[in-house]
Amino acid sequence: MNMAGIDPKQQAILEAAWAAFSTYGFRKTSMDDIAKGAGMSRPALYLHFKNKEAIFRALVAAYYGNAAENVRAGLASEGTLSDRLLAAFQGQGGEAIESMMTSPHGMELFEVTKNVAGEEIEAGEAALRGLYASWLQQQAKAGQAALNGDAVVIAQTICASLKGIKQTAADFSAYKAGVRQLAALFGAGLTPR
Repeated sequence: MNMAGIDPKQQAILEAAWAAFSTYGFRKTSMDDIAKGAGMSRPALYLHFKNKEAIFRALVAAYYGNAAENVRAGLASEGTLSDRLLAAFQGQGGEAIESMMTSPHGMELFEVTKNVAGEEIEAGEAALRGLYASWLQQQAKAGQAALNGDAVVIAQTICASLKGIKQTAADFSAYKAGVRQLAALFGAGLTPR
């Protein structure tokens, strides 16, 4: 997981935590497991994070920071509206969704995310909606996209749809197929006639 702007020790902790959570599940992972994985003592780990919930919240925040960077890059890429949306959607889900969906503890991790990191999710989702909304407004101003509604509502619909695909996909390949389909539909719907 690429975590730009995070101090190397914290990055090592978050990577070790993610490896432990996806291997053992959130409940069975101990601070000891995370400390060992990060190559530090447990007391040293506690200097950075007070508990595994705090580590999980930091992971979710890092995921959203990364997702926002990927969405920005995808929307700025070359190609049709569908191509750029697909790049953004794939970047938003990225390897985090893949590793969650392929982990035997994926369902538990999705639940923990909702229960432990609600504020981080809200802030992250709001940032992503903002990115899509301003991109849609720019595209419409440039005559590149025809908005059949308010950009903010379209952005909310995009994010809600992506969340729905993530929650209903049986596996990662079904998720990828859903994301491709969504990009094609939105791209076609936004292309000026």
